[in-house]
Amino acid sequence: MKLAGCGTALVTPFRNGEVDFDAYVALLKRQADAGIHFLVPLGTTGETPCLSMEEKLKILALTKENCAGKPVVAGCGTNSLTQTISGIGQMEQYGPDAYLIVVPYYNKPTQAGLYEYFKAVAESTDKGIVLYNVPSRTGTNLKAETTLKLAEIPNIIAVKEASGNYSQISEIIRNAPEGFSVLSGNDEETLPLMATGAAGVISVASNVVPREMAALANALLDNDIVSARKLHHRLTPLFRACFIESNPIPVKAAMAEMGLIENVLRLPLVPASANSVQLIRQTLEEAGLTIKQ
Repeated sequence: MKLAGCGTALVTPFRNGEVDFDAYVALLKRQADAGIHFLVPLGTTGETPCLSMEEKLKILALTKENCAGKPVVAGCGTNSLTQTISGIGQMEQYGPDAYLIVVPYYNKPTQAGLYEYFKAVAESTDKGIVLYNVPSRTGTNLKAETTLKLAEIPNIIAVKEASGNYSQISEIIRNAPEGFSVLSGNDEETLPLMATGAAGVISVASNVVPREMAALANALLDNDIVSARKLHHRLTPLFRACFIESNPIPVKAAMAEMGLIENVLRLPLVPASANSVQLIRQTLEEAGLTIKQ
């Protein structure tokens, strides 16, 4: 499987402290109708550290039932090899197309340890593995040379790169084997990375603007830089607003302003501050996005 275009790192809506499964299904249908290319449930944006395995499995089952045939990349990474493999084993019955596996956090493994960890994860399943490098959250950077070595393993199919290190990401793009996808992990870097060879983006902002993010990815896949540049500049204020506080606090505030979900998170995350909400509301209005649709 070749991942390309825009995949949405889906939020998990809550109501009265419980997962709002009805709202989640509505979000999935909105994504499919907007032409998003693939779906990424159970990532950091989905607040997975605060979900039970039962909740995760139901979310995954609903995603597969309502994905309109689009690929589903399920987040399943932890900082324990046995727990990650156990999670994959439990998710297999719901048929995700691939797994998003984050660099193990807190442990601070060496590059040799990272290679052996991801190799073992890949050997535990015949599904595709998407590496996820986000050193600002994990405390460890997956270096280009390690990513490229892992890319030689047949079912390691992509990397979500959120290091913000263009030189590192460019090296991966330049030297990646045929069929291996480099995906931007930061919305604001979608244009520069795809313009220089990345295959797509796993987006937070597409929770808010799935149609526009799909259009941006399509323009870049078609080498229509003029259209892509216009969309990029229009959406940049939203990209920045989505990260004025820890993700997914701002994006949930934006979606609540649009009437899509309740603005509820699970501790230790709390809703956005009043100042942040005001900025988010202003950003939505200036972008011409309907409030309380």
